[in-house]
Amino acid sequence: MKKDLLDIRDLGRDDFRLIMRRTRELKELRRAGVPHLTLAQRTVGLLFEKPSTRTRASFEAGMYQLGGRVIYMPGRDTQLSRDEPIADTARVLSRYLDGLVVRTFGHEIIEELAAVATIPVINALTDSFHPCQVISDLYTVLEVKGRCEGLKYAWVGDGNNMANSWINAAAVLGLNLVLACPAGFDPDDRVLKSALAAGALVKVVRDPRKAVAGADVVSTDVWASMGQEAEVETRRKTFAGFTVSDELLAGARPGVTVMHCLPAHRGEEITAAVLMGPASVVFDQAENKMHVQKAILDLWLGDGAAARWRNS
Repeated sequence: MKKDLLDIRDLGRDDFRLIMRRTRELKELRRAGVPHLTLAQRTVGLLFEKPSTRTRASFEAGMYQLGGRVIYMPGRDTQLSRDEPIADTARVLSRYLDGLVVRTFGHEIIEELAAVATIPVINALTDSFHPCQVISDLYTVLEVKGRCEGLKYAWVGDGNNMANSWINAAAVLGLNLVLACPAGFDPDDRVLKSALAAGALVKVVRDPRKAVAGADVVSTDVWASMGQEAEVETRRKTFAGFTVSDELLAGARPGVTVMHCLPAHRGEEITAAVLMGPASVVFDQAENKMHVQKAILDLWLGDGAAARWRNS
């Protein structure tokens, strides 16, 4: 039985623990220079309709380090750009590949691909969710803090796909999460209500100082995501006061960890001093994307994957 990873809510606590443990193992092997070719003879397709630096490079490098192969497919170069049905693409690629990593716009696109594909489909970003990034962020928290649970998390900025994924992580792991978003830029209401119904400790506020007060981990992202370039100037005005700065962090817990999934616009959502300062772990986050995604590829595509997920 295949297992997809479209959203963090596709995982349970045990799945998180498994990913974290396998990530640590693979990272140690990489640093020790020990070959770990667990996906030899496996081929993954990267179907990317949005541009990427870290996500593409980390998936490609990770798959090669596991002994596998990658076929990169920009959306504009596929028949999807000429209105081939998504279901037909899924059926055909399932006969060529062992797994499909997708970076696209509407979440319904990846849902349709996964519903028809007979191979695992992994979400590398949609407009609604960015699960691999938040899992990587949580692994970074685990490295820095020694634990993920029992901490206060603050999100400052747009209620975007990252914010939605943090909410879902809070629902699965029971995290204490406060999000500061300007009015009109809240996370998806359905995602929030679902998490609250699951008992998540999630709250949305308007004042970044309230979100950051006593926080152990503070995360942010660009104010205008891909596809929102026309809104840049409007958003700069709306998000004034939502910059993660030394002044804002003064209210956080001593030893606060600051995260940003990059690329960063210094002086907008985060100051250069904070981004490059001692509280920042942004480049550790970036590295850990590769290690976490290797763990996901290994667990989802490797030997024993079907049996592992049969009863999940």
